[in-house]
Amino acid sequence: MSVSTTGVLTRADPAASGAPPRRARRRLPSLRRWISPVALLVAWQVASATGALSPDKLSSPWTVLQSGIEVARTGELGDAFVVSLARVGAGFALGAAVGVVLGIVAGLSRWGEALVDPPVQMLRTLPFLGLIPLFILWFGIGEETKIVLVALGVAFPLYLNVHSGIRTADERLVEASRALGFTRAERLWHVVLPGALPQALVGLRQSLGLAWLALIVGETVNADAGIGYLINNAREFLRTDVVVVGLIVYAVLGLVTDALVRLLERRALRWRAR
Repeated sequence: MSVSTTGVLTRADPAASGAPPRRARRRLPSLRRWISPVALLVAWQVASATGALSPDKLSSPWTVLQSGIEVARTGELGDAFVVSLARVGAGFALGAAVGVVLGIVAGLSRWGEALVDPPVQMLRTLPFLGLIPLFILWFGIGEETKIVLVALGVAFPLYLNVHSGIRTADERLVEASRALGFTRAERLWHVVLPGALPQALVGLRQSLGLAWLALIVGETVNADAGIGYLINNAREFLRTDVVVVGLIVYAVLGLVTDALVRLLERRALRWRAR
């Protein structure tokens, strides 16, 4: 420590004193976050081993692990995974295109907002299960119903976030672009859309989570393949171990897709101050 001429204590500069500079410590993941999941897993196994938890209600973690290895070895899980992934991919592409386009139209135009926003808000409040009978009448019991359900789950979060991101664009940046002589198209491309990108990526994370939820609902409707079909078939035979395996696969897929979006977010928003 040193005393300045104004009588205020100031920290001595390590470089000036010849002391080596301190290296920034890399933060390691905290192991404390694993305490409660591991404790729940142990409690689950103990309850199953002691008979407090009946296997008809819920199989033990060890049984679930063995069943997961078995359905993976036979190829049944892999086939179901490919089918479900294809459904989510098709539904996501359709829903993302609709949600982004409608969000841009409603965000950039007052007339667009007046015409687009009311019906979107009304449809957004409808539950998936309530729409299934109508979709079956329109599209049948094939793949179309499942893909449309996933598309709805994707479209609404993207629409809301894209619309809000455009509406909340920084007015100072917009005015600065006008002063610099940007055309409307240039302002949209260089100012408005980049400003809306952070919130649009939040909507993308939400939409991917809802996509898997919508797929679970869709695959309960006369599906003959997919992870949902695997779960329903196991339920008929009281195979709670296979049911849990299917749910774990859904959870892992949701976490993986969310991690991919977060990686995209870090790369796309490198310009943003941290």
